Parts: sequence; structure tokens; C-alpha cells
Amino acid sequence: MADAKVIPFDDDRSRTGAVPRPSRRRSGGGGGSGRRKGEPAVIHEVQPLPGLGRRQDDVHVTRDQQPPQEPQKSQEPQESQDQPGHQSPSSSPHGGVVGGLERRIAGGLSFLRRRLTGDYEVDEFGYDAELTDQVLMSMVRPLYEKYFRVEVKGIENIPAEGGALIVANHSGTLPLDGLMMQVGVHDNHPAGRHLRLLAADLVFMLPVVNELARKAGHTLACAEDAERLLERGELVGVMPEGFKGIGKPFSERYKLQRFGRGGFVSTALRQGAPIIPCSIVGAEEIYPMIGNAKTLARVLGFPYFPITPTFPWLGPLGAIPLPTKWTIQFGEPIRTDGYPPEAAEDPMLMFNLTDQVREQIQHTLYKLLVQRRSVFF
Repeated sequence: MADAKVIPFDDDRSRTGAVPRPSRRRSGGGGGSGRRKGEPAVIHEVQPLPGLGRRQDDVHVTRDQQPPQEPQKSQEPQESQDQPGHQSPSSSPHGGVVGGLERRIAGGLSFLRRRLTGDYEVDEFGYDAELTDQVLMSMVRPLYEKYFRVEVKGIENIPAEGGALIVANHSGTLPLDGLMMQVGVHDNHPAGRHLRLLAADLVFMLPVVNELARKAGHTLACAEDAERLLERGELVGVMPEGFKGIGKPFSERYKLQRFGRGGFVSTALRQGAPIIPCSIVGAEEIYPMIGNAKTLARVLGFPYFPITPTFPWLGPLGAIPLPTKWTIQFGEPIRTDGYPPEAAEDPMLMFNLTDQVREQIQHTLYKLLVQRRSVFF
């Protein structure tokens, strides 16, 4: 917003003009305006120019009553600060914008210098925390905030530190739900925790996607990698439905598929890490899958080849997801640290815990669907 200007009123301009305005002195007698004999001389206070001083009414001050005049130079700073439109350099919005822009430019140049000189850290899985925060998260965040308008609930159920396993439903034809969950955890958790997702083999077979997934902290969906991450106190995310969930037809939306053999439960039991169920609503409708070209999928080596109302009929435009409204809710954690070490080898216990997690996610999905007003709002 542009700086406000003080516009003087007409009577102020008349006081500073060439023709002096007669004083409005009220006499005690019959209304004569001349000075009586023996009466002290009347001195009119000189009005400052508009914009340099406060507005004052004309008053009569005698020599004895007149306060000592201070130098005009010492009054100007204080008077100028009292003006309605005045802003100090530190409070100026333009100064703040310029300062913030300078800091962003300096931070960007420092980031480029570190990337060019190799002065950054990558862990044993290929995770680049700085690149994820500065670049990858920034690329996905507009989808999260503006396009899907993701609402996160139950973030307090994720511990502030230590290893934990987040188990979520999987859907949407393309795995955008995992990315939205990753941004949701980082941006809403008080500790700003990073979610390390376990991905399928296909992710690491694609040329460009492979490198980006590693940089973003994703790793292969195997028990060994998951246990090492939990042992280091990381927050690990897994979607046990796999391709069965993400590639299911639109007619079966929000119906959980089989959760595999419960390997994620065995991993959590070995590390004593809590299991946090996560329910995602909104991803099912971004690409309504009405068909599957199985022959073409087999030729390309994909688990499925989706046919939607817009793809492949509209070409690249058909790959644009629908702007649905998302809700991600994290449920109460299921603790595993009270079980003995040999519990990880008990098939009945793993089956019961797997079924408990699945039922909790499914029940939350139904509850969120009932509360949802519309797919897009």
C-alpha cells in the first residue's frame, strides 16, 4: 500500500496564506475589537506549515504567559513522527519487503554455493534434507495448500521424537497421497518432523523419479530398511495396500484392500515403535479410474494402465488431477513396546494387530466421508 498523505484542510491553508486571518478575540464588553489602554499586547502564535506540526486553534497569549520557545529543529523529528501517515524506516512495509527479499536472495545464493561446492550432507539412504526443505517441498507445497487444500487432523498423535510407523490407506491412481502426507507432517507438526516413506520397487526403476525419491527420503519397502530407520528414531510411512489400493477401480473407492502379510507390524514389534493409523480422504477422486488397459500395462511393465474420463482422451491435459478437497487424519497410536521380543514371530499376534490397524483406518474413512460436504469443497 502506498504511503498515506496528510491533506490540509482549507482553513489551515488560509492561515498560512498571504492574507492574515483576523483573530476571533471575544471582548468582555460591547464587542469592540481594539486593544484597551493599559492592556498588554496580544501575540498570535505562528502556525507551522501543514505537514510539519500539529494543528492548533488561534489563542491569545500574553508575553508573560507565553511558554519558552524551543528550537524548531529539535521539534521536527517528534512532530513528524506524530503525523498520521508517518512511518519510521523500521516499520515501513516497503522496507520490510525489501529486507525479506534481500534475505531470500542471500539464502538462495548460499544454497547454490553449497550445492556447487558439495558442502551438504546425504545419509546412507540418499536422503538430502536441505534439498528436500528448500526445493522439493516448495515444489509440492502449492498443490498441498492451494490445489487440494489439505486439512490435517490429529497431528498431536505423532510423537515429537523417536521412531514411529505411520500406516495409511493408498489411492488415487498416481501416488500423490504419499507426497501430501509427507508435506502435511512436516508443515503441521510442532517439531517439523520429516516422514520417510517406503516405496515400491517400480519407483526406483524409473530414471528421474528414482533420484528424486532418494533425495526426498524415500527408500525401498523392505523390512531391513524400515527397521534401520526406526532404530535411528525416524518417522516412517508405509501404505500396505500397495498397487492393489492405488490401482483399484473408482467403484471400489474408500474400500481398503488387503494389507499384505502384516510385515509392517512385525517391523514395529521388533523396534517397539508405535503404529499410527492414518486415513486420507480426497485422493480417490483425483483420477477416477473407470478402466484398465491390462495388455498395454503388460507391454509397458506397469501394474496397471488407467483409463479415466479425461485420460488418455485429452492427452497431456488428461493427466491433470481434479481439484478435490483433502482431509488427512492421524489416529491414536497403537503401542507395541509392551510386547516381548519374540512377539514379532507370533503370526496370530501379527494378524490381530494388522486387522486392528486396518479396521481403525476404515472406520475413520467412513466417518470423514459422512462429515464431508462435497468432493470439491
